[in-house]
Amino acid sequence: MNNRRSGRQRTRRQKRGSAAGGTPPGRLRTWGRRLAIWGAALALLLVLFVSLAVAFSVRSMPSYYQLKATQTAQTIVVRARDGTEIVELGPSFGKWLTADQIPQVMKDAMISVEDRRYYSHFGIDPVRTGGAIIEGLTGSRARVGGTSTISQQLARNVFLNNNRSLDRKLREAILAMALEWKFSKEQILELYLNKVYFGGGAYGIDSASRKFFSHPATELSVAEAAIIAGLVKAPSRYSPTADVDAAVGRASVVLRLMKEQGRISPDVTVDPSAVRLKEEAGQNSVRYFTDWALPQLDMLLPETFEPIEVWTTLDVGMQRAATASIKANTPDGAQGALVSMDRDGAVLALVGGTDYVQTNYNRATDALRQPGSSWKLFVYLAALEAGYTPDDRVVDTAVTIDGWSPRNSSGRNVGEIDLRTAFAYSINTVAAQLGNEVGFTSVASMARRFGITTEINTYPAMVLGSNEVRLIDMTRAFAAVSARGESVEPYGILKVETADGELLYQHEKPRSSQLVPDYVAAGITDLLQTAVATGTGRAAQIGRPVAGKTGTTSSNKDGYFVGFSSGVTTGVWMGRDDNTRVGGLQGGTAPARAFAAYMRYAVKDRPVEEFDTDLQLPEWQLEPDDEYMFGDPEDYYFIDEQGNLIEPGTADTPRNDPFAQDFDRTLGPERPNPSNTSQPGPGPRPPQQPPRGADGAPQAIGDDFLEEATGASGSNRSPPAQRQIN
Repeated sequence: MNNRRSGRQRTRRQKRGSAAGGTPPGRLRTWGRRLAIWGAALALLLVLFVSLAVAFSVRSMPSYYQLKATQTAQTIVVRARDGTEIVELGPSFGKWLTADQIPQVMKDAMISVEDRRYYSHFGIDPVRTGGAIIEGLTGSRARVGGTSTISQQLARNVFLNNNRSLDRKLREAILAMALEWKFSKEQILELYLNKVYFGGGAYGIDSASRKFFSHPATELSVAEAAIIAGLVKAPSRYSPTADVDAAVGRASVVLRLMKEQGRISPDVTVDPSAVRLKEEAGQNSVRYFTDWALPQLDMLLPETFEPIEVWTTLDVGMQRAATASIKANTPDGAQGALVSMDRDGAVLALVGGTDYVQTNYNRATDALRQPGSSWKLFVYLAALEAGYTPDDRVVDTAVTIDGWSPRNSSGRNVGEIDLRTAFAYSINTVAAQLGNEVGFTSVASMARRFGITTEINTYPAMVLGSNEVRLIDMTRAFAAVSARGESVEPYGILKVETADGELLYQHEKPRSSQLVPDYVAAGITDLLQTAVATGTGRAAQIGRPVAGKTGTTSSNKDGYFVGFSSGVTTGVWMGRDDNTRVGGLQGGTAPARAFAAYMRYAVKDRPVEEFDTDLQLPEWQLEPDDEYMFGDPEDYYFIDEQGNLIEPGTADTPRNDPFAQDFDRTLGPERPNPSNTSQPGPGPRPPQQPPRGADGAPQAIGDDFLEEATGASGSNRSPPAQRQIN
């Protein structure tokens, strides 16, 4: 009984000690074993999950050669007509370099700054990952940075996006380990260095080297490799074309890391600031041209994603001169545009505004604006085709057509003038009368014939340029006049080649058609030349023959000048985008001056060409005294006011008769026998008077001929009267 009492006492003491002193050591060990088991199980599950994820990723991952061939977009290098590179559009991938071709200094520079333990990890760097976990616990969990190995960066560039979230980081880690499982370190580094983005549209070290240093990546120096390696962290911030000092500073950091890691000798002295960088070509106004020309590739080429080089018609010097002329002459607050093309339609220069960076709207090819009096080109073309000549007389007088009463800019009428003067001084009333006479639909048809593609109304006011047109279409129309009436098709692409030199497209001259007869083209050139020489376009003179026409819309909203010289046709427009008034703007002022400034450069190396204004009119349009005759005008019969024939030979001076041997124009019974060999040959003969009737009026036919024709008796005939010889 005492034993039972002592046992109960020991139990109570144990309970009290347990309540006061904590868990017995055995129980702690139990919980420790349980936690270790659960942790190991979770770790095994995690490893299993990661392994399965990596395995599935490896199974679905493209092969090395598929990854090597993958490109995200097309690169287009645009060249001027002389081969000069003017702009490179889209991402540039350069030439693929194998692991053996990549300079070792480039590999060392990239590994030093981006992944110093590259050759020792399995796709993720535990040290860097641990630092990232600490950063995530102590800082923002939304942004996890500074953890990606080269394998992770490659996985992100090829398979993922740049969303910097924890979910993306986990998937990036799985894919990085899959890359390490499937490919060797050298293959991964080769893929990375050929695909990583270095800024400025350059993907891969070869593209970056060509863009920034103008040579392939196989020729990279230590300093150049350091500059390129430093770009990966922030391509836009450290780009040499954006901030040279920032690029050099970042390169110095790369060089320091290379020395610390023993990848270059500590004694090597490298000055990144001494690296010669490629000059960045201007890409301002040229983009107006490329925006117009490059969309045409969709019609010229089959679908392709390989890099191509496009050779264009653009002349770099002319483009520069065009840009300068527009900037120098466009009124403040206004915009300007210029299109210049060769005689075959090749666009030599195109400026769609004063500054492409501020506004990329292409006013040369897209804007619809009224051309003003430059539209009269089509009115006078229709009139010339209908039978008018530059010397014909017209009357500048007040006129009303269907309730519309045009007036001249001078506010007065000058009366009778010739067609040339009416065009040179842009007389509105004469243009209205001509349009009304030949028909407004004929004027519209003429505009269509010469390449106007926009809608054309046929109201009477259309003769003064009320229809909206594109500048490139108006320039095309004037170019057709310069080509002596032959059709002209504007084009901007000469040929297209692949990066390896394979020809994909070559421009061929299209079949041209004669839009108007030669004499109409000569006549309108005569008028256009006069408009510059003495008319409203005098400001466009450049010291050699120029033909052109000004245009000004109501309230000075638009100013136009289009003209040509030495085979170059140029159109200039100025105005405001909101279509409000521009004080003092007229076609003969700022646009004509911009035309002259540009054309002096454009034609400086071309021979001076005189215009063909000699009118060879068709036969139906010739007057009798204008006809080309193979004999003397006296050989023709004429009719007097009473309708009687006037025999030739009534002139006071003798002449040679080329038909004397064949017949006698007197038609009398005494005409000689042509077979008489004693008859003298052709020679001068006295002029003869036509027979006259009883009233003394000249007769078309003599009495002798009438009696002979009617069978009257010869005995009743009286002897023929003696013809008086004056």
